[in-house]
Amino acid sequence: MNIPFVNEPFTPFSIPANKEAFEQALRKVESELGKDYPLIIGGQKITSPRRLNSVNPAAKDQVVGTVYQADRELAERAVQTAAETFNRWKHTDPNERARYLYKAAAIMRRRKHEFSAWMVYEAGKTWPEADADTAEAIDFMEFYAREMQRLSEPQPLTRIAGEDNELSYIPLGVGVVIPPWNFPLAIMAGMTSAAFVSGNTVVLKPASTTPVIAAKFMELLAEAGVPDGVVNYLPGPGSEVGDYLVDHALTRFISFTGSKDVGLRINERAARTAPGQKWIKRVIAEMGGKDSIIVDGESDLELAAESITASAFGFSGQKCSACSRAIVHKDVYDEVLRKVIERTKKLTMGSPVEAGSHVGPVIDDKAYAKIKEYIEVGKQEGRLMLGGETGDVQGYFIEPTIIADVDPLARIAQEEIFGPVLAFIKANTFEESLQIANNTDYGLTGAVISRNREHLELARREFFAGNLYFNRKCTGALVGTHPFGGFNMSGTDSKAGGRDYLLLFTQAKLVSEKY
Repeated sequence: MNIPFVNEPFTPFSIPANKEAFEQALRKVESELGKDYPLIIGGQKITSPRRLNSVNPAAKDQVVGTVYQADRELAERAVQTAAETFNRWKHTDPNERARYLYKAAAIMRRRKHEFSAWMVYEAGKTWPEADADTAEAIDFMEFYAREMQRLSEPQPLTRIAGEDNELSYIPLGVGVVIPPWNFPLAIMAGMTSAAFVSGNTVVLKPASTTPVIAAKFMELLAEAGVPDGVVNYLPGPGSEVGDYLVDHALTRFISFTGSKDVGLRINERAARTAPGQKWIKRVIAEMGGKDSIIVDGESDLELAAESITASAFGFSGQKCSACSRAIVHKDVYDEVLRKVIERTKKLTMGSPVEAGSHVGPVIDDKAYAKIKEYIEVGKQEGRLMLGGETGDVQGYFIEPTIIADVDPLARIAQEEIFGPVLAFIKANTFEESLQIANNTDYGLTGAVISRNREHLELARREFFAGNLYFNRKCTGALVGTHPFGGFNMSGTDSKAGGRDYLLLFTQAKLVSEKY
């Protein structure tokens, strides 16, 4: 496609027509809740003895859908089907593969609010968060389609007399895609589409808390004409099905987004060579963060408060890029803390179905219990300034929580909580702020709010994060604009949404012919 890539615009819900259209989508999805979703292997819909209910985290008695669960036998069937399909799919013209993505993106764009509404119900996303998720999914498909076409063109090589040399990027094979629940459409669609547009086939094991959204994406791919067996839908328990897929000799690569512990487990298992395995498995991993916003003594304090509040409590802090640490210079510490508290008090916690809700639920009972435990720890490690309580017992609601005067080495300053909990840390100098920002095992995102150019340039050199932002929030990376991926235990710095990403799903082949 010759049309340059542009990011999908977000929906302004202040316009009455947009608000009404989204409400209609919510009503449509509500009428479809509770259906059964089979596995899909080679285009065949398969049921199994085990089923799992996916529930609305804002109304935990409401079943979003019932999803059949795979076992090892079905996992074996899925891998074998993907391997057989790969023998045909790998020869498909890259431009044809790209056209499937353009078609899928166009369909999703027409049904944008419907996909967003599914995330409101299954992931507990507020309207703007769900809308941004769908827009990002469209962006990933549009961007990776163009990238595949770019990589399929003749690659620049040094010419020498008497030889014709050609470098091309060919697919790897069968890929296991294990996406997260927090961006259940965008990251799932991005990981999956990058894999198959590159010529690979996929076994997609969706997140256990958001499998219905992945099933809806499978319906979309079928509507777009993607051939059977290119993407196979295999929900199931990670300890059984996930391990089996990672360990399989025919698995060529694993694309994973999730927690550090699971990512390290996958990386370790993938490093073992299974009997009959002919390659070193490739692992593409994004494993979370403990992200900081530094506020310099010389800065716009309103901007600082706005950036911290949005980054900490958007989607209840359930983002790997979320700000969980505000590192503030001592001269402005009290004022920034006060401003963030004031802004946070204005956030409305409630059902994400309601347009006015700013903060929805956390994803499930396990997250709910874990976050409450961290809040109790935080009360011992600092001063509870705001929140700390739960909300409507019909859902998994936890108030935005701010804890001040936290030691840089405290547990809530070091461990990924993945919830609406923000630690305030005081720094004596800007240099100390950078030292604190770099003192975790992670290195995903970060931000610096400062008017001091010398300090910004020091941060540019020394702040060790894969995505570093100046004078803005540390969340909200845009495809094509902010290639996303982190350092250290945040993963393999895959840079999703960037020009390097598809190289992770391909291998370069050089053919040289002597005249």
